[in-house]
Amino acid sequence: MSWLVGVGNQFIKAAMRAPYLERDEEHGLAVRWKEQRDQVALHKLAEAHIRLVISIAGRFKNYGLPATDLIQEGHIGLLEAAARFDPSREVRFSTYATWWIRAAIQDYVLRNWSIVRGGTSSAQKALFFNLRRMRARLLDKPGQGSTVEVFNAIANTLGVSPGDVEWMNQRLSGGDVSLNAQVGGDSESEGSERLDFMVDASPRADQLVEEGTDQAYHHACLQRALACLNPRELVIVQQRRLEENGETLETLGVQLGISKERVRQIEVRALEKLRQSMIAQGVHTL
Repeated sequence: MSWLVGVGNQFIKAAMRAPYLERDEEHGLAVRWKEQRDQVALHKLAEAHIRLVISIAGRFKNYGLPATDLIQEGHIGLLEAAARFDPSREVRFSTYATWWIRAAIQDYVLRNWSIVRGGTSSAQKALFFNLRRMRARLLDKPGQGSTVEVFNAIANTLGVSPGDVEWMNQRLSGGDVSLNAQVGGDSESEGSERLDFMVDASPRADQLVEEGTDQAYHHACLQRALACLNPRELVIVQQRRLEENGETLETLGVQLGISKERVRQIEVRALEKLRQSMIAQGVHTL
């Protein structure tokens, strides 16, 4: 019971001293709570099942979370079970409450085990809570194949993809690491944090603004330069230079009723006009 370190001794002793309820007594308390909202009946019903909460919470002790929090969440699940329990059904309260206690603790573990939320679907939750046990059982079997085969077997059993199994296995293999954690033992990295070695390759905000402003300026200058061309020059430049899949000289020659050599000459003249106009506007590249 070493995992219960931090849980008050009086609480544990009180839970262990609580009397077990006979079926008829349990049923009577449940009826009093459901029909009369008798707080004394609820207290006795919950008190008698605290040891059940502690037992179920113990199954989650390996996730590194405080025992007090696990038990507290389990107690919330116990009270939720009491609120929903129908004593008219031939079911023991402990059987019904077990599901709610476990669900409350599982939800707490998923929310707090890592800052990265995982296990959002029922299949992912099953993978999170069963992967270690299934992996150990399969690897212990004689003649078991590779890790890939083990992951495939787990994926087929739980209805997830092998990639999900591999990802969850990596998550369970190591906890969260702070970006402010100290790294390195040599003189060069001594005193450095993990954050110091994380470089963002994306442009800075001021660079993005500057590039956007430059692009807008160049676009405006180009539009003014295009206005200097005659209609035939404009058609050739637009279809040869400004479209993603430019037309060939031959195609434009047929379209305009001239030879492809004449198209090339007009294109050269038009590009020179554009270059001179851009230079006059202070733009030296085209």
